[in-house]
Amino acid sequence: MGKFSERFFFVLRIRYINKYIFMLRKLSLKIQGMKIGASTVTPKMNVTWPHQVSIGNKCRLEHDIYFHYDGIWKQGPSIIIGNNNFIGFGCEFNITKKITIGNNCLIAAGSKFIDHNHGTALTELMRTQKSTEDKIVIGNNVWIGANVVVLKGVIINDGAIIAAGAVLNKTVPADEIWGGIPAKKIGERK
Repeated sequence: MGKFSERFFFVLRIRYINKYIFMLRKLSLKIQGMKIGASTVTPKMNVTWPHQVSIGNKCRLEHDIYFHYDGIWKQGPSIIIGNNNFIGFGCEFNITKKITIGNNCLIAAGSKFIDHNHGTALTELMRTQKSTEDKIVIGNNVWIGANVVVLKGVIINDGAIIAAGAVLNKTVPADEIWGGIPAKKIGERK
């Protein structure tokens, strides 16, 4: 009886209860203005302005992703994610201007995308200075390793790979492998 009941409750939770929770969450986010494509599952995540987020079809998102549009209300979306992408646990999108992610990308757990920076002039407090901002663009078929930080103005071209733990502040050409702090070219795909 013990193994049967364990199996029964596992199947009940995985196949039925979670399915309805995901459907209700997706419906709630859509009502708030988020665009979510077909066959994309929406796990537990944090979203400051749902209308600023657009997620394509067949995306797999893990839990605790943070979609943070860092600004006052404006017409969206500013966080645009293409089709058939994977985004790992605990990723953060801290966006003021815009981020665009192509199709078929892999973004590992803990990666952060920040498209703005504080001012650094000596004449006033850094926290009161106007921030500088520039969009982030990620091409198609890009693999971003765990705990990567992508900063403002970065373009990652198609087929590039970014090694785990890298801090990226420059544009990455197509099919190159970059890593380190700050990131630099460490190889090419063959």
